[in-house]
Amino acid sequence: MTPKQRDRLFDEIQRTAIAIGVGCVHHEEIDRLNILGATMRAMRQAIEQITPPPDYVLVDGTQLPSISFPAQAIPKGDSLSQSIAAGSIIAKVTRDRLMVEFDELYPHYGFQRHKGYGTLQHRQAIGQFGPCPIHRHSFKLQ
Repeated sequence: MTPKQRDRLFDEIQRTAIAIGVGCVHHEEIDRLNILGATMRAMRQAIEQITPPPDYVLVDGTQLPSISFPAQAIPKGDSLSQSIAAGSIIAKVTRDRLMVEFDELYPHYGFQRHKGYGTLQHRQAIGQFGPCPIHRHSFKLQ
């Protein structure tokens, strides 16, 4: 999907969803827990925000966060389930918009363009300016 398509669907999902939860884990937690542990924490946060609570949880991937709801992990679930796909769009657009905000605080890194992914431009900016306050220290440049 293009960013424009995701933005349009994000707005549609926001208007029509029964409930939406978004989890956010800061870079310090990712460094402390590792990326998988931080992902599980963010999923758990998102699920706990949903009101009314879900009857059943579908997760994209192979592992489930520690939650008190019946759940199923589905590898490649975003291509198999509309609710997982909708959740993926909400998560991606939310993160991309956050990175655009970070671009205003740290303009040397180009977050608005690469959204924090390890592109050549991003790695070169880190090499030139060093990591900024939002960079993970556990991520190794290659």
